[in-house]
Amino acid sequence: MNTPTRPHATVRFATREDVPVIVSLIRELAVYEHLEHLATATPERLEVELFGAKPTCECLIGEQDGRPQGFALFFHNFSTFLCRKGLYLEDLFVRPSARGTGLGKLLLQRLAQIAVERECGRFEWSVLDWNVDAQAFYQRMGATLLPDWRICRVTGEALQALGAPTT
Repeated sequence: MNTPTRPHATVRFATREDVPVIVSLIRELAVYEHLEHLATATPERLEVELFGAKPTCECLIGEQDGRPQGFALFFHNFSTFLCRKGLYLEDLFVRPSARGTGLGKLLLQRLAQIAVERECGRFEWSVLDWNVDAQAFYQRMGATLLPDWRICRVTGEALQALGAPTT
């Protein structure tokens, strides 16, 4: 009797050559979250943010048998209370066909390793309130959901108005 084999999974830092596949994965994430109308990422813009003169973020690629199946995009933030940098996970996505294989866990573990290596005071991210599967997964990985915190966001016209010069 043959036992099914699990795909060989690896996690690595993204390269410039990965930019088109990362944008494709971002679009898949947007569809999953029903937010495709907000996904305006382009390969040109993402390449500047990941690999330009002043990169603003970093990205890990999760592969199975050499094929990209997920990504984790992250950057550093800062905690005034800890007086230390932190690692903020902006997005983690694993294609539905690769879920349950351990790839998401490998991505999260590698991010935690990076946070430890870089002496970060914390590693944090947000999760949508309706995504109970992701919440359960994160809790199994040791994360605590913070019920007392709400995300504040200013975008579009409201950002332009708030950022307008005052006289």
